Amino acid sequence: MKIIVNLRTISFMKLSHRVRQNLNMRKYVSDQHLADGEVKKQKIPLNIDINMLKIGFLGGGKMAQALAKGFIRAGLSKGEMILASCLPNDTGSIETFKKMGSNTVFTNIPIINHSDVLILSVKPQVVPKVLSEFRVHDNKKLLLSIAMGISLKSLEKALPKETPVIRVMPNTPALVGCGATVFARGKYASDKNAEIAEKLFSSVGICEEVPENFIDPVTALAASGPAYIYMVIEAMADGGVKMGLTRPIAYKLAAQTVLGAGTMVRETNLHPGQLKDDVTSPAGSTITAIHQLEKHGLRSALINAIEAATLRCKEVSLQINKN
Repeated sequence: MKIIVNLRTISFMKLSHRVRQNLNMRKYVSDQHLADGEVKKQKIPLNIDINMLKIGFLGGGKMAQALAKGFIRAGLSKGEMILASCLPNDTGSIETFKKMGSNTVFTNIPIINHSDVLILSVKPQVVPKVLSEFRVHDNKKLLLSIAMGISLKSLEKALPKETPVIRVMPNTPALVGCGATVFARGKYASDKNAEIAEKLFSSVGICEEVPENFIDPVTALAASGPAYIYMVIEAMADGGVKMGLTRPIAYKLAAQTVLGAGTMVRETNLHPGQLKDDVTSPAGSTITAIHQLEKHGLRSALINAIEAATLRCKEVSLQINKN
Protein backbone atom coordinates (compact mmCIF):
# COMPACT_ATOMS: atom_id res chain seq x y z
CA MET A 1 0.00 0.00 0.00
CA LYS A 2 2.86 2.35 0.90
CA ILE A 3 4.45 1.71 -2.52
CA ILE A 4 1.24 2.63 -4.37
CA VAL A 5 0.88 5.87 -2.41
CA ASN A 6 4.49 6.80 -3.14
CA LEU A 7 4.13 6.01 -6.81
CA ARG A 8 1.03 8.19 -7.01
CA THR A 9 2.83 11.02 -5.24
CA ILE A 10 5.77 10.81 -7.65
CA SER A 11 3.40 10.61 -10.63
CA PHE A 12 1.49 13.67 -9.43
CA MET A 13 4.74 15.63 -8.94
CA LYS A 14 5.86 14.75 -12.48
CA LEU A 15 2.47 15.76 -13.87
CA SER A 16 2.52 19.08 -12.00
CA HIS A 17 5.97 19.83 -13.41
CA ARG A 18 4.80 18.99 -16.94
CA VAL A 19 1.68 21.14 -16.55
CA ARG A 20 3.80 24.16 -15.54
CA GLN A 21 6.20 23.50 -18.41
CA ASN A 22 3.46 23.19 -21.02
CA LEU A 23 1.55 26.22 -19.77
CA ASN A 24 4.70 28.29 -20.29
CA MET A 25 5.15 26.96 -23.80
CA ARG A 26 1.48 27.00 -24.80
CA LYS A 27 0.52 28.37 -28.21
CA TYR A 28 -2.96 29.00 -29.47
CA VAL A 29 -4.51 26.17 -31.42
CA SER A 30 -5.37 28.61 -34.20
CA ASP A 31 -1.65 28.89 -34.99
CA GLN A 32 -1.24 25.13 -35.35
CA HIS A 33 -2.21 22.64 -38.04
CA LEU A 34 -4.22 19.90 -36.39
CA ALA A 35 -4.71 17.69 -39.43
CA ASP A 36 -3.84 17.37 -43.10
CA GLY A 37 -6.29 19.31 -45.17
CA GLU A 38 -7.14 21.86 -42.51
CA VAL A 39 -7.29 25.44 -43.72
CA LYS A 40 -3.89 27.10 -43.51
CA LYS A 41 -4.94 30.20 -41.66
CA GLN A 42 -3.55 33.56 -42.52
CA LYS A 43 -2.59 35.43 -39.39
CA ILE A 44 -5.12 38.22 -39.47
CA PRO A 45 -4.43 40.83 -36.79
CA LEU A 46 -7.57 41.51 -34.76
CA ASN A 47 -7.12 45.24 -35.10
CA ILE A 48 -10.16 46.35 -37.09
CA ASP A 49 -12.85 48.05 -35.12
CA ILE A 50 -15.76 45.63 -35.10
CA ASN A 51 -17.07 46.70 -31.72
CA MET A 52 -20.66 47.83 -31.45
CA LEU A 53 -21.87 45.93 -34.49
CA LYS A 54 -25.53 46.03 -35.40
CA ILE A 55 -26.40 42.34 -35.37
CA GLY A 56 -29.57 40.80 -36.74
CA PHE A 57 -30.78 37.30 -35.93
CA LEU A 58 -33.01 35.72 -38.56
CA GLY A 59 -34.63 33.43 -36.01
CA GLY A 60 -34.55 34.02 -32.27
CA GLY A 61 -34.26 30.54 -30.71
CA LYS A 62 -32.02 29.30 -27.89
CA MET A 63 -28.78 29.45 -29.87
CA ALA A 64 -29.51 32.97 -31.10
CA GLN A 65 -30.19 34.03 -27.51
CA ALA A 66 -26.94 32.45 -26.28
CA LEU A 67 -24.94 34.16 -28.99
CA ALA A 68 -26.57 37.54 -28.36
CA LYS A 69 -25.71 37.29 -24.65
CA GLY A 70 -22.12 36.37 -25.52
CA PHE A 71 -21.71 39.25 -27.97
CA ILE A 72 -23.03 41.75 -25.42
CA ARG A 73 -20.85 40.30 -22.63
CA ALA A 74 -17.76 40.55 -24.86
CA GLY A 75 -18.50 44.18 -25.73
CA LEU A 76 -19.00 43.43 -29.43
CA SER A 77 -22.50 44.87 -29.45
CA LYS A 78 -25.13 46.35 -27.16
CA GLY A 79 -28.60 45.07 -26.40
CA GLU A 80 -30.28 47.92 -28.22
CA MET A 81 -28.17 47.24 -31.34
CA ILE A 82 -29.41 43.66 -31.64
CA LEU A 83 -32.63 42.80 -33.47
CA ALA A 84 -34.18 39.34 -33.79
CA SER A 85 -37.14 37.87 -35.65
CA CYS A 86 -39.40 35.59 -33.63
CA LEU A 87 -42.75 33.92 -34.10
CA PRO A 88 -45.57 35.96 -32.50
CA ASN A 89 -46.43 33.08 -30.15
CA ASP A 90 -42.82 32.54 -29.02
CA THR A 91 -43.25 34.63 -25.89
CA GLY A 92 -40.27 33.03 -24.14
CA SER A 93 -37.78 34.15 -26.80
CA ILE A 94 -39.36 37.59 -27.07
CA GLU A 95 -39.06 38.06 -23.30
CA THR A 96 -35.42 36.88 -23.28
CA PHE A 97 -34.39 39.43 -25.92
CA LYS A 98 -36.39 42.12 -24.11
CA LYS A 99 -34.38 41.45 -20.92
CA MET A 100 -31.18 41.99 -22.94
CA GLY A 101 -32.51 45.37 -24.08
CA SER A 102 -33.06 44.04 -27.61
CA ASN A 103 -36.10 44.36 -29.84
CA THR A 104 -37.90 41.58 -31.69
CA VAL A 105 -39.97 41.66 -34.87
CA PHE A 106 -42.19 39.13 -36.62
CA THR A 107 -40.75 39.52 -40.14
CA ASN A 108 -37.24 39.40 -41.56
CA ILE A 109 -37.15 42.54 -43.72
CA PRO A 110 -36.44 44.90 -40.76
CA ILE A 111 -33.59 42.59 -39.70
CA ILE A 112 -32.00 42.78 -43.15
CA ASN A 113 -32.31 46.57 -43.25
CA HIS A 114 -31.07 47.12 -39.67
CA SER A 115 -27.96 44.97 -39.42
CA ASP A 116 -24.25 45.13 -40.21
CA VAL A 117 -24.01 41.35 -39.78
CA LEU A 118 -26.85 38.86 -40.27
CA ILE A 119 -27.01 35.51 -38.49
CA LEU A 120 -29.23 32.89 -40.09
CA SER A 121 -30.53 30.85 -37.15
CA VAL A 122 -33.71 29.18 -38.36
CA LYS A 123 -34.56 25.53 -38.98
CA PRO A 124 -33.28 24.16 -42.33
CA GLN A 125 -36.77 23.87 -43.84
CA VAL A 126 -37.39 27.59 -43.26
CA VAL A 127 -34.14 28.74 -44.89
CA PRO A 128 -35.42 29.01 -48.53
CA LYS A 129 -38.25 31.35 -47.47
CA VAL A 130 -35.89 33.57 -45.47
CA LEU A 131 -33.28 33.75 -48.24
CA SER A 132 -35.90 34.68 -50.84
CA GLU A 133 -36.37 37.97 -48.97
CA PHE A 134 -32.71 38.84 -49.60
CA ARG A 135 -33.26 38.71 -53.36
CA VAL A 136 -36.07 41.24 -53.11
CA HIS A 137 -33.73 43.70 -51.36
CA ASP A 138 -30.58 42.74 -53.27
CA ASN A 139 -28.79 42.70 -49.93
CA LYS A 140 -25.08 41.84 -49.81
CA LYS A 141 -24.34 42.12 -46.11
CA LEU A 142 -22.24 39.44 -44.41
CA LEU A 143 -24.39 36.39 -43.65
CA LEU A 144 -23.30 33.91 -40.97
CA SER A 145 -25.39 30.75 -41.25
CA ILE A 146 -25.79 28.36 -38.32
CA ALA A 147 -28.61 26.51 -40.12
CA MET A 148 -27.82 22.79 -39.97
CA GLY A 149 -26.98 21.01 -43.20
CA ILE A 150 -27.25 23.96 -45.62
CA SER A 151 -24.13 24.04 -47.79
CA LEU A 152 -22.25 27.18 -48.81
CA LYS A 153 -23.09 26.40 -52.44
CA SER A 154 -26.83 26.30 -51.66
CA LEU A 155 -26.66 29.50 -49.64
CA GLU A 156 -24.73 31.39 -52.33
CA LYS A 157 -27.06 30.14 -55.06
CA ALA A 158 -30.10 31.48 -53.18
CA LEU A 159 -28.57 34.89 -52.41
CA PRO A 160 -27.71 37.89 -54.59
CA LYS A 161 -24.47 37.34 -56.51
CA GLU A 162 -21.24 37.91 -54.54
CA THR A 163 -22.95 37.97 -51.13
CA PRO A 164 -20.31 37.10 -48.50
CA VAL A 165 -21.42 33.95 -46.68
CA ILE A 166 -19.80 32.02 -43.84
CA ARG A 167 -21.15 28.70 -42.62
CA VAL A 168 -20.82 28.27 -38.86
CA MET A 169 -21.27 25.19 -36.65
CA PRO A 170 -21.51 26.08 -32.94
CA ASN A 171 -22.63 23.80 -30.09
CA THR A 172 -24.98 24.28 -27.14
CA PRO A 173 -22.31 24.94 -24.44
CA ALA A 174 -22.14 28.38 -26.08
CA LEU A 175 -25.08 28.99 -23.71
CA VAL A 176 -22.56 29.11 -20.84
CA GLY A 177 -19.65 30.62 -22.76
CA CYS A 178 -17.93 27.26 -23.34
CA GLY A 179 -18.86 26.64 -26.95
CA ALA A 180 -16.79 24.83 -29.57
CA THR A 181 -17.39 26.47 -32.96
CA VAL A 182 -15.95 26.03 -36.43
CA PHE A 183 -16.65 28.02 -39.56
CA ALA A 184 -16.05 27.71 -43.30
CA ARG A 185 -16.08 30.72 -45.58
CA GLY A 186 -17.79 30.98 -48.96
CA LYS A 187 -16.06 32.13 -52.15
CA TYR A 188 -16.97 35.80 -51.64
CA ALA A 189 -16.11 36.02 -47.93
CA SER A 190 -12.99 38.12 -47.30
CA ASP A 191 -10.34 37.90 -44.58
CA LYS A 192 -12.14 40.72 -42.81
CA ASN A 193 -15.40 38.75 -42.93
CA ALA A 194 -13.61 35.70 -41.48
CA GLU A 195 -12.13 37.87 -38.75
CA ILE A 196 -15.57 39.14 -37.78
CA ALA A 197 -16.92 35.57 -37.60
CA GLU A 198 -13.96 34.40 -35.52
CA LYS A 199 -14.16 37.29 -33.09
CA LEU A 200 -17.93 36.96 -32.63
CA PHE A 201 -17.93 33.23 -31.97
CA SER A 202 -14.77 33.33 -29.85
CA SER A 203 -16.84 35.40 -27.42
CA VAL A 204 -18.84 32.26 -26.53
CA GLY A 205 -15.99 29.70 -26.46
CA ILE A 206 -13.32 28.58 -28.92
CA CYS A 207 -13.58 29.13 -32.66
CA GLU A 208 -11.58 27.66 -35.56
CA GLU A 209 -11.71 28.00 -39.35
CA VAL A 210 -11.92 24.70 -41.25
CA PRO A 211 -12.65 23.49 -44.80
CA GLU A 212 -16.36 22.93 -45.40
CA ASN A 213 -15.90 19.15 -45.69
CA PHE A 214 -15.00 19.14 -41.98
CA ILE A 215 -18.45 20.42 -40.99
CA ASP A 216 -20.22 17.02 -40.86
CA PRO A 217 -17.60 15.28 -38.66
CA VAL A 218 -17.42 18.42 -36.50
CA THR A 219 -21.20 18.25 -36.09
CA ALA A 220 -20.90 14.60 -35.03
CA LEU A 221 -18.01 15.29 -32.64
CA ALA A 222 -18.66 18.74 -31.16
CA ALA A 223 -22.29 19.62 -31.87
CA SER A 224 -23.64 16.18 -30.89
CA GLY A 225 -20.78 15.54 -28.46
CA PRO A 226 -22.32 17.20 -25.39
CA ALA A 227 -25.06 14.55 -25.46
CA TYR A 228 -22.43 11.78 -25.21
CA ILE A 229 -20.74 13.52 -22.29
CA TYR A 230 -24.06 14.06 -20.47
CA MET A 231 -24.55 10.29 -20.69
CA VAL A 232 -21.03 9.73 -19.33
CA ILE A 233 -21.71 12.12 -16.42
CA GLU A 234 -25.02 10.41 -15.68
CA ALA A 235 -23.44 6.94 -15.78
CA MET A 236 -20.50 7.98 -13.56
CA ALA A 237 -22.93 9.49 -11.06
CA ASP A 238 -25.01 6.30 -11.12
CA GLY A 239 -21.87 4.36 -10.29
CA GLY A 240 -21.18 6.67 -7.37
CA VAL A 241 -24.76 6.28 -6.11
CA LYS A 242 -24.48 2.50 -6.39
CA MET A 243 -21.42 2.66 -4.15
CA GLY A 244 -23.14 4.83 -1.53
CA LEU A 245 -22.82 8.48 -2.60
CA THR A 246 -25.82 10.78 -2.51
CA ARG A 247 -27.22 11.78 -5.91
CA PRO A 248 -26.37 15.54 -5.60
CA ILE A 249 -22.72 14.96 -4.62
CA ALA A 250 -22.35 12.25 -7.29
CA TYR A 251 -23.55 14.58 -10.07
CA LYS A 252 -21.45 17.46 -8.81
CA LEU A 253 -18.28 15.35 -8.66
CA ALA A 254 -18.90 13.68 -12.04
CA ALA A 255 -19.54 17.02 -13.79
CA GLN A 256 -16.51 18.67 -12.20
CA THR A 257 -14.31 15.69 -13.09
CA VAL A 258 -15.30 15.93 -16.77
CA LEU A 259 -14.75 19.70 -16.72
CA GLY A 260 -11.36 19.30 -15.03
CA ALA A 261 -10.18 16.56 -17.39
CA GLY A 262 -11.16 18.60 -20.46
CA THR A 263 -9.38 21.66 -19.09
CA MET A 264 -6.22 19.61 -18.43
CA VAL A 265 -6.15 18.41 -22.06
CA ARG A 266 -6.61 21.95 -23.40
CA GLU A 267 -4.32 23.80 -21.02
CA THR A 268 -1.36 21.42 -20.83
CA ASN A 269 -1.18 20.33 -24.51
CA LEU A 270 -0.27 16.86 -23.22
CA HIS A 271 -1.65 13.84 -25.06
CA PRO A 272 -4.79 12.48 -23.32
CA GLY A 273 -3.10 9.09 -23.13
CA GLN A 274 -0.20 10.61 -21.20
CA LEU A 275 -2.56 12.34 -18.78
CA LYS A 276 -4.37 9.03 -18.30
CA ASP A 277 -1.09 7.22 -17.60
CA ASP A 278 -0.09 9.87 -15.05
CA VAL A 279 -3.05 9.00 -12.80
CA THR A 280 -2.92 5.23 -13.37
CA SER A 281 -0.88 3.52 -10.65
CA PRO A 282 0.31 -0.11 -10.93
CA ALA A 283 -2.29 -2.52 -9.53
CA GLY A 284 -4.46 0.46 -8.49
CA SER A 285 -8.15 1.23 -8.74
CA THR A 286 -7.83 3.34 -11.92
CA ILE A 287 -6.23 0.61 -14.05
CA THR A 288 -8.82 -1.84 -12.73
CA ALA A 289 -11.60 0.50 -13.86
CA ILE A 290 -9.90 1.12 -17.23
CA HIS A 291 -9.74 -2.63 -17.81
CA GLN A 292 -13.50 -2.82 -17.32
CA LEU A 293 -14.08 0.06 -19.74
CA GLU A 294 -11.88 -1.60 -22.36
CA LYS A 295 -13.68 -4.93 -21.91
CA HIS A 296 -16.99 -3.21 -22.59
CA GLY A 297 -15.71 -1.29 -25.61
CA LEU A 298 -15.92 2.33 -24.46
CA ARG A 299 -13.50 3.56 -27.13
CA SER A 300 -15.13 1.58 -29.94
CA ALA A 301 -18.58 2.73 -28.89
CA LEU A 302 -17.58 6.41 -29.07
CA ILE A 303 -15.71 6.00 -32.38
CA ASN A 304 -18.70 4.18 -33.89
CA ALA A 305 -21.10 6.81 -32.55
CA ILE A 306 -19.17 9.66 -34.21
CA GLU A 307 -18.89 7.70 -37.46
CA ALA A 308 -22.66 7.00 -37.46
CA ALA A 309 -23.51 10.61 -36.62
CA THR A 310 -21.22 11.90 -39.40
CA LEU A 311 -22.86 9.63 -41.98
CA ARG A 312 -26.30 10.75 -40.79
CA CYS A 313 -25.25 14.41 -41.15
CA LYS A 314 -24.15 13.71 -44.72
CA GLU A 315 -27.52 12.06 -45.48
CA VAL A 316 -29.47 14.98 -44.01
CA SER A 317 -27.30 17.56 -45.81
CA LEU A 318 -27.79 15.73 -49.12
CA GLN A 319 -31.58 15.68 -48.69
CA ILE A 320 -31.76 19.33 -47.62
CA ASN A 321 -29.55 20.65 -50.40
CA LYS A 322 -31.33 18.53 -53.02
CA ASN A 323 -34.63 20.16 -52.03
